[in-house]
Amino acid sequence: MVDTTASLPGRKPTVAVLVPCYNEEAAIAKVVADFKAALPDATVYVYDNNSKDRTVEVARAAGAVVRTEPLQGKGNVVRRMFADIEADVYVMVDGDDTYHAASAPALVDRLVTEQLDMVNGARVTEIEAAYRPGHRFGNMLLTGLVTFIFGKRTNDMLSGYRVFSRRFVKSFPALAGGFETETELTVHALELRMPIAEVETPYKDRPPGSVSKLSTYKDGMRILWMITKLVKEERPMLFFGVAAILLALLSIILSIPIFITFVETGLVPRLPTAVLATGLMTLAFLSLTCGLILDTVTRGRREMKRLRYLEIPAADFAPLGRG
Repeated sequence: MVDTTASLPGRKPTVAVLVPCYNEEAAIAKVVADFKAALPDATVYVYDNNSKDRTVEVARAAGAVVRTEPLQGKGNVVRRMFADIEADVYVMVDGDDTYHAASAPALVDRLVTEQLDMVNGARVTEIEAAYRPGHRFGNMLLTGLVTFIFGKRTNDMLSGYRVFSRRFVKSFPALAGGFETETELTVHALELRMPIAEVETPYKDRPPGSVSKLSTYKDGMRILWMITKLVKEERPMLFFGVAAILLALLSIILSIPIFITFVETGLVPRLPTAVLATGLMTLAFLSLTCGLILDTVTRGRREMKRLRYLEIPAADFAPLGRG
C-alpha cells in the first residue's frame, strides 16, 4: 500500500523527539526541557521501559508525552516508537542527558535541506568519564568492522543521537532487542544506500544520580553477534564463502600427507583422516552452495526493502530557519 502522507512543498516539517528511557529519574526532566527549548514546535515522546524509579512521573511533569514499552531492551523500545509515532522528522536521543540538545536544530535542518534519510550525531568530548576508553575503543573497533564490510560512511556507529526521515523510520524492520539496535540502524542505511550524513556534536558526562545501563563486555558481545548475523543475512556470499575457504584449506592440509603416502606406497593407511578430509571438502562445497543460493534470496529481500522505501514520498520541506 502506497504511503499517502506526502509533504506539501515548502511547509515546515512536523518533528517528534523520541526518548527511550530506563531509570532516568535524575536526567529526564532536563532532557525534556532542553529539547522543548531547542525544538519548540516538536512533540517530545518519552517511552519508559519498565523503570523502577519515578521516570514516568518526572517526564510527564516536564511536559513530555509518556508511553510505555513492557518488552525490556532499547531495540524493543525503538521498534515500538517507530511503529507508533507519526511525524515528518524523528529525533532519537537517549534520556541520560549526555547529548547536546542545542545541536538538534542544526541536525534537523541538515536532514531537511539536503533531503537526507539519517543524520548521525557523532560524539565529541574531552571528558574521559563521559566516554570511557573501553567504550571508545569498542566503538572504534565495531564501527571499523561494520564500515569495512558494508561501507565507510560513519565514524560513530553506536551514537544514540540521530535524526531520521519518515522514509527511514517507516521502512526500518527493527528486529534487534537491545543496544545492538544502533548497529541495525546503521546497516539498514548502508544496505539501501540511503543519503546520510554525520555531524559532530558535544558529548557530556551523566548528571549525578544517573547510572549507565551499558555493559562494556556483555553488550559489546551482543553487538558483535548482531554484526555477525547481519553479515550472514546481508552478505551471505561473503559469510559462507569465507567458511568454504577455511574448510577447504583444512581439508587440503589434512590430505597432503595422505596423498604423498599414497603416491609412494599405493596405500591409504590413515583412513579416518582421509574420511575427515573428504567430509571437510564436502562441507566446503555445501557452504559455497548455500552462499550462492542465499545471495540470490538476499538480493530479492533487498529489492523488496528498497521498493517499500520508495513507496514513501520524498520530503520537500522548508528548513527550520526559513519561514
